[in-house]
Amino acid sequence: MLRMFQTATLIALLSGTAAGAQTLYFSAIPDEDETALVTRFSAVAEYLEGALGVDVEFVPVKSYPAAVTAFRNDQVQLAWFGGLTGVQARLAVPGAKAIAQGVEDPTFITYFIANTDTGLEPSDEFPQEMEGMTFTFGARTSTSGRLMPEFHIRQETGSAPEEFFSRVGYSGDHSQTLRLVASGAWQVGALNYAVYDKALADGTPEVETAQVIWQTPPYPDYNWTIRGDVDARFGEGFADRVQAAILAMDDPDLLASFPRDGFIPAASEDFQPIEDVARELDLLE
Repeated sequence: MLRMFQTATLIALLSGTAAGAQTLYFSAIPDEDETALVTRFSAVAEYLEGALGVDVEFVPVKSYPAAVTAFRNDQVQLAWFGGLTGVQARLAVPGAKAIAQGVEDPTFITYFIANTDTGLEPSDEFPQEMEGMTFTFGARTSTSGRLMPEFHIRQETGSAPEEFFSRVGYSGDHSQTLRLVASGAWQVGALNYAVYDKALADGTPEVETAQVIWQTPPYPDYNWTIRGDVDARFGEGFADRVQAAILAMDDPDLLASFPRDGFIPAASEDFQPIEDVARELDLLE
């Protein structure tokens, strides 16, 4: 009986050690180039590791769909998604849920920017004068760089982007949209307002030749989403601990990585408006 007890205890201890040794992998949609992402999120991984007491590694991905695929395939258990990619990930992984968002994210906006040579000026009204110009979105599954801009283009013009503009493209990320519009490669584009505002604050040269001409009404966007099986893997209450660690993040340098002023709780249902628009535009499987 004693030997059986000792054996059972040893197995339990070994199992506990194995669970404790597991690594939490997280990723983020590549809204900037990969080098910038690794710089931004490596420090976030160190913070989460200290707060959670488990190994944490940031896993960079090449595209927005790749971030969703990594989450679906359990290559990452936590991710900083945009509104649309978060919806896609949660639909793909039963039990996954949104747990936090930036203070700014419930009222996110998209900027429409134009090369100064177009002659377009800032306006409170949707700039119908863009008709016939060239236009670039960001990534194909970006909320602020594609989903919401396309929704408003269709709503305001009654036409698909390909009908309203002379040519439509996809830059891949917000920083690239800014560069391409500033260079004149595309006359007009749509991007995440926070990326443009940061470029403006940093004195980035591109803002001299790419100015904001219109902004969308607000909508919910970025969010932290976690898989539903993390408690079974890392221990009861682990998802709540991750949420608490994110909400407690107050280091200005870490927050600047996103960039956000802080984080607040989020729930999956907060992003129902994004899912509704995505279904309307046939962007969900």
